[in-house]
Amino acid sequence: MIKLNLKKAIVFFDIEATGLHVIRDRIIQLGMIKYDIGSEDGVEMNLLINPGYVPISPEAFEVHGISSKDLANKPTFGQVAQKIFDFIGDADLAGYNSDRFDVPMLMEEFARNGFDFNLKNRKTIDVQKIFYKMEPRTLGAAYKFYCDKTLDMAHDALADVRATAEVLQGQIDRYAGVAYDDGKTIQQNPIQDNVEALSAFTSNSQSLDVTQRLRYDSQGEVVFNFGKYVGKPVAKTLYEDRAYFDWIQKKEFGVQVKQITRELLTAYEANLGK
Repeated sequence: MIKLNLKKAIVFFDIEATGLHVIRDRIIQLGMIKYDIGSEDGVEMNLLINPGYVPISPEAFEVHGISSKDLANKPTFGQVAQKIFDFIGDADLAGYNSDRFDVPMLMEEFARNGFDFNLKNRKTIDVQKIFYKMEPRTLGAAYKFYCDKTLDMAHDALADVRATAEVLQGQIDRYAGVAYDDGKTIQQNPIQDNVEALSAFTSNSQSLDVTQRLRYDSQGEVVFNFGKYVGKPVAKTLYEDRAYFDWIQKKEFGVQVKQITRELLTAYEANLGK
């Protein structure tokens, strides 16, 4: 149960995967809870997914304990993609460490199967960022700290996502009216019972994509945040170096990075023709 002042539905979700590479690895378990406007009780969905030819790394197995044998007769992501896409709909998204892992991995899986799943009209809340900013610890510790409960099934996707939703409610209750001081500025009451405030607090306003490859500079221009052109304007650079543009489109960059760079280059070319 969670009490959020919602303007539209929100989906809490958690992913277990074959490994930690958001592009090369694959989802093997997806747990979700969807909360609609006016409802404190969420609708749950829990799926085990066959990753196909991608093996489960020993390190990942040590974390979640899901083996290839457990997934042998389960559907591939492509076979359940429509079901997942429809369940999420246009909802906002929330998770634990979701900005760095769960969101980009889900986007890649959708893109790989021909679904246009983007963040343009969604708010995202990374509950870990609230926790790390206010009380730096792990999900298990967060659950104990905010909910005074022990997380017995850590790294089971649905158990983790249930705990994440409860932790957020605990954070909202604990930090009502509490200011955040990062040593430079003070934010008054950043933890509120609405998605806009929580998304603003947990999002990096300087980054354009969830993998943080592109960012705004001090003048508000989109620049590279990696590679040989770090700090250089993206649109102008890609117009002058088409080989670099082609390299980005073909290499293991997130679908969001590829889409944004295409849009920036198209807009730059259009402005030159005016």
